[in-house]
Amino acid sequence: MQVKQEQDAEIREHMWKEMAKSPFVMIGLVGSRDHQEPMTAQLDPDANGEFWFYCNRDNRIAKGGEAMAQFVSKGHDIFACIHGTLVEETRPEIIDKYWSNQTEAWFEGGRNDPNLMMLRFELMHAEIWEGDQSLTGKFKMLTGQTIRPDEAGSHAEVAL
Repeated sequence: MQVKQEQDAEIREHMWKEMAKSPFVMIGLVGSRDHQEPMTAQLDPDANGEFWFYCNRDNRIAKGGEAMAQFVSKGHDIFACIHGTLVEETRPEIIDKYWSNQTEAWFEGGRNDPNLMMLRFELMHAEIWEGDQSLTGKFKMLTGQTIRPDEAGSHAEVAL
């Protein structure tokens, strides 16, 4: 059990490191018929249980609620499906903390745009896959041979 917990912690830590390099996710509300959409997650290394999105008040996820986010790392070695709840972030210090020139470009009125809102994604749990195949697994894939699960990488279901 201890070994599994340590492996899960390593996989979770790897996901956070990869998200810091490329914080883009596809996100949508659970139960909605709307497609998921790409958003830039505002990450905080000290807040492993949440991250944030700036959006317009008429955005398809603006009403908040139960949501799912999908993440794929740049190198395609981490895949994650993250479940949580979107709620409006109203603390001005948080809204200001992540504000940047890149964010301002999306809002005509800048930081004071009346259509601006920030959502906090309160994370509950995730399924994370590491696609770091062994050398044998990579050879088998290239030659069309069957890959055993232990040659395909790691998988974890983790609480966030």
